[in-house]
Amino acid sequence: MLPLVALVGRPNVGKSTLFNALTRSRDALVHDQPGVTRDRNYGVCRLDPEAPFAVVDTGGIAGEGVHLETQGLAGATARQARSAAEESDLVLFVVDGREGASALDDEILAWLRKTARPTVLVINKIDGMDETTVRSDFARYGFSDVLAVSAAHRQGIDELLEEILARLPEEGDAEELDDDPSRMRIAFVGRPNVGKSTLVNRLLGEERMIASEVPGTTRDSIAVDLERDGRQYRLVDTAGLRRKSKVDEAVEKFSIVKTLQAIEQCQVAVLLLDATEGVTDQDASVLGAILDAGRALVVAINKWDGLTVYQREQAESLLARKLSFVEWAEAVRISAKHGSGLRELFRAIHRAHASATRELGTSEVNKALEIAYETNPPPSIRGHVSKLRFVHPGGTNPPTFIVHGTRLKVLPESYKRYLENFFRKRFKLVGTPVRFVFKEGVNPYEGKKNVLTERQVAKKRRLIRHVKRGK
Repeated sequence: MLPLVALVGRPNVGKSTLFNALTRSRDALVHDQPGVTRDRNYGVCRLDPEAPFAVVDTGGIAGEGVHLETQGLAGATARQARSAAEESDLVLFVVDGREGASALDDEILAWLRKTARPTVLVINKIDGMDETTVRSDFARYGFSDVLAVSAAHRQGIDELLEEILARLPEEGDAEELDDDPSRMRIAFVGRPNVGKSTLVNRLLGEERMIASEVPGTTRDSIAVDLERDGRQYRLVDTAGLRRKSKVDEAVEKFSIVKTLQAIEQCQVAVLLLDATEGVTDQDASVLGAILDAGRALVVAINKWDGLTVYQREQAESLLARKLSFVEWAEAVRISAKHGSGLRELFRAIHRAHASATRELGTSEVNKALEIAYETNPPPSIRGHVSKLRFVHPGGTNPPTFIVHGTRLKVLPESYKRYLENFFRKRFKLVGTPVRFVFKEGVNPYEGKKNVLTERQVAKKRRLIRHVKRGK
């Protein structure tokens, strides 16, 4: 267990930049716009390999958010920061050296002192400024040791690290995100405001993510470890994906990149749909990103409990029509708010994961290809028939099969779909795409000219004379 350091302060003072500098990563989304960070984001600082510690980045506390009973995003962000401060072993109170001390800094420091956690004042953005003048502006806060840094330019990071290590205990309560390959990585994706954060909070049993009716609440991709029924999972809550034509803000563009990276790195993608709105064009674009990445897929239809019997019948008909091209993906009806259908959701996730990571032998896939070829041979194209000679596995997640043969370039798409469906049914592959790679054999005589010997030329001439005499 690692000791934990929390970064707390008002918006746009450079907490996320400092987080990235300490963790040597780009896990935190950084932008000049205030209020980009909202959820707690955890990482590990290994600048000193012998004394690693966990770091948590928090959202900026603004205006009425200082009062924890405040409703809306400001209050939710403040409560997340308060939770991070209370569970930490050391709090870094980050302020802006260029703007100086403000009334909001005073209020944040007041409630930080109520938490009774060890606190260090960190003055950020001091590059190009007189440190003595900057420090004097914050002298009224009464800190004996004040650290001046520039997170963007890594100025003062070594001194900050020394101060942190001197104040931290050897052991803490923070759990490090491990790289255990047996831990299943699940990404919850979908368009904005379909209930991704609510679902993750329900699974964790706590308000770990900020869930709001305001679309676009989640900005970063936040990973959290979970143990459920003796199995290990890593849940990734992602920002909602919208169509490119609707994306104007630079922050949202960065959020989309983070979401696409989460899809690429996961093993199972859970696509959340809103049962009250059906399958929209935005849902189709999100589904396209999952299929392009080749990830196992489970469709979770949220807010199912709020539909009448008639509305459910209409929703079932619409889903069957709009999702006909991914019939292999299981669809589960859930309620993230009330927790119904979660057991069925995890069963579908397990089946999709098992299918996507299943390793098949060369002999059994060749047997399947032989049966498929004999049952339904390829059609004749301009008098020629494609030959499928042998196949071997080419990888997992998704299951990939490499088929060798001749005239495969003219193999119809309909026959390729037939092979995919045949393999899927024979090996019971559910919840995962199946890919085929077709490779034609190389003709060893291609491009070579057959030069006849003198004896062959003479024999050819005698044959021609014999044929002419016979006529």
